[in-house]
Amino acid sequence: MKNTLFIFILVIWALQSNAQSQVPLGDPFILYHEGAYYAYGTHSPYGITVYVSDDLKNWKIPAEAKNGLALHKDDVYAEQRFWAPEVYFVNDQFYMYFSADEHICVATADSPLGPFKQDVKKSMIEDEKCIDNSLFIDDDGKAYLSFVRFTDGNAIWIAELEEDLKTLKMETITPCLHVSQDWEKEMARVNEGSFIVKHNGIYYMSYSANHFESPNYGVGFATVKNIMGPWEKYDQNPILQKPDGLIGVGHSAMFRDKDGELRIVFHSHHDDHKIHPRLMHIGSVYFENVNGEEVMKIGDDILTPTLETK
Repeated sequence: MKNTLFIFILVIWALQSNAQSQVPLGDPFILYHEGAYYAYGTHSPYGITVYVSDDLKNWKIPAEAKNGLALHKDDVYAEQRFWAPEVYFVNDQFYMYFSADEHICVATADSPLGPFKQDVKKSMIEDEKCIDNSLFIDDDGKAYLSFVRFTDGNAIWIAELEEDLKTLKMETITPCLHVSQDWEKEMARVNEGSFIVKHNGIYYMSYSANHFESPNYGVGFATVKNIMGPWEKYDQNPILQKPDGLIGVGHSAMFRDKDGELRIVFHSHHDDHKIHPRLMHIGSVYFENVNGEEVMKIGDDILTPTLETK
């Protein structure tokens, strides 16, 4: 009996240790810059968390980031709800797009570790709540921001940006996606977490649907030849839902790894019984010709990274 109890305790300890060693990030984003990977996401009530890795498998909290934060709430708009960051290196400066208290914001830094700050502490749209802002810079250098407005539940819109990459051209705001497919209607009307890539002249927008608390949170995509729309959803969505037994997967972003391969990063629920802290996972992205159409696919090789806790 004692031996059985001892083995049971060891199993529980191992499971808890494994869970604690995974990377606790919701709405994750990965930047590859000068030989290192930087992961940002929703985690801390005080700002935006950052982790660093050289191989995507093993991550650590960088000593250079104070309290493990690339962005602290004292340096930017709002006091709470710091969500869904994305970081880009443009013109020798790092730009972080993020949500704060359900407003879309952008801050800058000289290092991917921060500290990211705003010269003027304000949101990009001051008179309207919006979330999940994502940057896309086209081949001609023109910049666009896709983001969520609360116009039909959570719906995705897009707008052009001024050359400063901080100012929206308000007259260009255009709708992209709203809840329209049967799989998207669980617990709430949600299309969110957009991310745009361009492949062979076609724009692909990945997005997440269903309430993030749903086990059936998942990822679909839409395509268009003109980035301002109209976008058309893939009729076989979702392309990512409950992979390898993970549940609540979504709010994804894509990045190129050190070998130039397209990858996807997304979160899952912590486990079957608990949503938070959500955990980061990484997969591969490829395009497959299906009946003359190139379809975005997610590979089966899902990586669940670990976090150095010492």
